[in-house]
Amino acid sequence: MAPAVDFTPFYSCDRDRVLVFRSTWPADIVGNPREAEMSRFRQIFSLAAGAVALMASSTMATAQVAAKSVVLVHGAFADGSSWRKVIPQLEKAGLKVIAVQNALQSLENDVATTRRAIRDAEAPIVLVGHSYGGIVITEAGNDPKVGALVYVAAYAPDSGEAQSHIASRYPQQESRAEYIRDEDGFLRISDAGISRYFAPDLAAAEQRLVAAVQGRLHARTLATPIIRAAWRDKPTFMAVATNDAIIPPQLQKDQVERSRATSIEVPSSHVAMLSFPEKISELIIRAAR
Repeated sequence: MAPAVDFTPFYSCDRDRVLVFRSTWPADIVGNPREAEMSRFRQIFSLAAGAVALMASSTMATAQVAAKSVVLVHGAFADGSSWRKVIPQLEKAGLKVIAVQNALQSLENDVATTRRAIRDAEAPIVLVGHSYGGIVITEAGNDPKVGALVYVAAYAPDSGEAQSHIASRYPQQESRAEYIRDEDGFLRISDAGISRYFAPDLAAAEQRLVAAVQGRLHARTLATPIIRAAWRDKPTFMAVATNDAIIPPQLQKDQVERSRATSIEVPSSHVAMLSFPEKISELIIRAAR
């Protein structure tokens, strides 16, 4: 009578996904060297394929760890509605979105307000800042719930730097002539400045809306330094607005190089999230994934 045949695989995978070797060979090939060699080759090939599959599965599991929330921080002379074209696209991608409403009275207060939004959002979080909002996220982004930072035509100061330090290294923009300062030290941009410099690539109706909802920024925020720059420790993404008349495009490009950020360039005015919402949304979603 022929010996019993054990068709159990040469290896198996236990519940902890550990490859377990077997030494049992099918009894009917023990006396057939050629068949034994072929069977051994097939089993070793299967073993290698299984190991590769396990490694690929582990890699995919790591790669699929994604952000769950996005916190959007508006810039000076703006409010949360500046993200109105981006929010629907982020939500369509499955991200929960919070648009911060900062008072723009002091950097400390705006960082605190942004931190409250971070506290309310589900981690991991992508923290996004436009213009002056970039300064805010550079400080608030040190929160451990923040997994990545995205700067949209924004300032990205280093530790100990203020906006005034960065701006002083570049020629003053012509648009500064349209800044209006009131008796309390708050700044705004004239309607003409909005249409000519701030958002020239938007339709006239949108320009009027931007002018109507603009926030007033206190001048002291521009001289307040960052304590610790989060971009030194977090994955960083930047959108450079190459037609920006508010923040010099070269300044933005230099920040990309300094922070070693993943970046895109858009032929946009200062309000890239309004003139190129698809591109900005794609960058934020890329940071989230």
